[in-house]
Amino acid sequence: MKYPTTPDGRYFVVKGRLWRCSDPALPESRRAALVSQLMAARRAVRQARLADDPAALRSARAEVDVAKVALGERGPVWWADGSPDYNRRKVGNTPYAAWYDGQAPE
Repeated sequence: MKYPTTPDGRYFVVKGRLWRCSDPALPESRRAALVSQLMAARRAVRQARLADDPAALRSARAEVDVAKVALGERGPVWWADGSPDYNRRKVGNTPYAAWYDGQAPE
């Protein structure tokens, strides 16, 4: 499924909420390795939930966070113009509201 991406390429929108895109400056090989790491960590989260193992769940969630920070989806922003981060915010409460209002419905 393709989600609308803001004109500056910083966010995509899912159910009216902004989510930070990966850093476009990452080399493709590095990005692919990090996505693979992220998917493995997400599988570990699922397995920990199924096993009802709180320690494994904490560890797996920490691995998800490490991968997302490395991808630029969390942590410090990857752009350098000083613009604030609107990650996880409702698009209607951000400067992207007018742009989003002009998009086709999800």
